[in-house]
Amino acid sequence: MPVSESPVVERIARVLAGRQLSGNALGLEAHASMSVDMEWKDRIPDAVAILRTLREPDAQMAEAGDVDVWRAMVTAAIDGHADVHGTNPLAAAINVRANS
Repeated sequence: MPVSESPVVERIARVLAGRQLSGNALGLEAHASMSVDMEWKDRIPDAVAILRTLREPDAQMAEAGDVDVWRAMVTAAIDGHADVHGTNPLAAAINVRANS
């Protein structure tokens, strides 16, 4: 199975930046790659928030694979980037290792 060279948090943050900046999505720039390179790090908190949402698979996802493996993979991605831009005031209330 191919494995990405880029961390998933970075890939999500780049997609979010690209959607906001690129004329191919919601933005105005015809060639947004340089802007995305400069601004993707500002989207890391949003990328981590998306991963926190995804840490619990839905029923269809659970039927397709191992829920514990999924949680472990998403938690690893979160743990690797959660504090890049400071502490989220809501993070203390969230236990990313919880099995609820």
